[in-house]
Amino acid sequence: MAKQEIVMPQMGESITTGTITKWHKKAGDTVALDEIILEISTDKVESEIPSPFEGRVDAILFEEGETIDVGVKIAVIEDDLSAAASAPAAPAAKKEKAVEPAAAAPAPVAEPAVTVTTNGGTATVETGRRFYTPLVKAMAEEAGVSLSELANLKGSGAAGRVNKSDFENFLKSRGDQPVAPSAIKTPAAKTPAAKAPVFNSERVQVIPMDNMRKAIAKNMVQSKLTSPHVNSLDEIDMSHLWKFREGFKNQFKAQEGFSLTYTHFILYAIVQALKEFPMVNASVDGDNIVVKQDINLGCAVAVPGNGLIVPVIKGADGLNITGIARSVNELATKARSKKLTMDDLTGGTFTMTNVGSFGTLFATPVILQPQAGIFACGVIKKRPVVVQDDAIAVKSMMYATHTYDHRIVDGELGGRFLGSVKKHLETMDPTSLF
Repeated sequence: MAKQEIVMPQMGESITTGTITKWHKKAGDTVALDEIILEISTDKVESEIPSPFEGRVDAILFEEGETIDVGVKIAVIEDDLSAAASAPAAPAAKKEKAVEPAAAAPAPVAEPAVTVTTNGGTATVETGRRFYTPLVKAMAEEAGVSLSELANLKGSGAAGRVNKSDFENFLKSRGDQPVAPSAIKTPAAKTPAAKAPVFNSERVQVIPMDNMRKAIAKNMVQSKLTSPHVNSLDEIDMSHLWKFREGFKNQFKAQEGFSLTYTHFILYAIVQALKEFPMVNASVDGDNIVVKQDINLGCAVAVPGNGLIVPVIKGADGLNITGIARSVNELATKARSKKLTMDDLTGGTFTMTNVGSFGTLFATPVILQPQAGIFACGVIKKRPVVVQDDAIAVKSMMYATHTYDHRIVDGELGGRFLGSVKKHLETMDPTSLF
């Protein structure tokens, strides 16, 4: 019999862990090649993971809600279907040990039968032995939910286990009032009372970070500790691009099926500037500077409820504005429908983020490691500016920030790169680029 291992995949550059949010299969189920077997969440993306093998699920080694290191075995597939048909499924409770210690396995909770008093009389619930993930137990403790209440939950996870979604749905239906302590009669071995939420004298709400937010926080701190950040700021006259887009946007949408935005022009200008200043398209490897020959441009995309993720436009230096626009639209659509692949999120050499889409004037963003820089553009606003011969005119202006790693990009290079982006945006002839 041939047993194949499924390991925790690396979902993006510099990502070292992933959280299992949902198993679509359980031990003993058959699975087809490329059929979705589980869902994984990281700080960058939530993805559905297809099975790389056809066969029967021989073992599931980690439960929903657990965070596992990249490369650690999480499931076993028996790809010999004829042998698998007669072989019993392996127990799902056994776990492989990672090179680095993984999160401890959730301990079985021995729960006695409890008698619950209701308006209609009494009911005895045989709870048996239930397994709860550390995430669910922490959520229950915070919400003041006792183990006897958890025992009545029907789980939708592997082997009927209660996952995060099950618990959240339970809280919604439960309301604000927990089962009264006097209504539950326990045997002599009393269940420890649930710990109440912690509050201080101020009016505050304490919200525990989820795994995605923890990973974002870790990566942002690590970037600041790794790269000395320097910011160069300039303002760019976007008036002629504003006028061109207003006159061309309907025709473009009719041709392509999606809207032409200022982001497409900005990305194109960044690519031209990176061609002029290749040292900006680099990274640090120990005492070496690694200059990338390809320009793979990351473009931050806002995903409601999940912050920002950065899919990558591969080979952006070989695309015109239409090609860049098509790539951005495809990646943004995949990001918002949670269909991004690992390839979509890796290999970036420089990143752009458009904080203007939120109405922000300008920002000083954090570098996405191991890149050496990130470009931020603010909102385009009409304001009076001084033009030729000291005249005052109303222009569509935009602030732009180039944030760079001062270990390899000094102030002169950082400023000249920003000036190049400004020049391309202010002087480009958009009619010749489509």
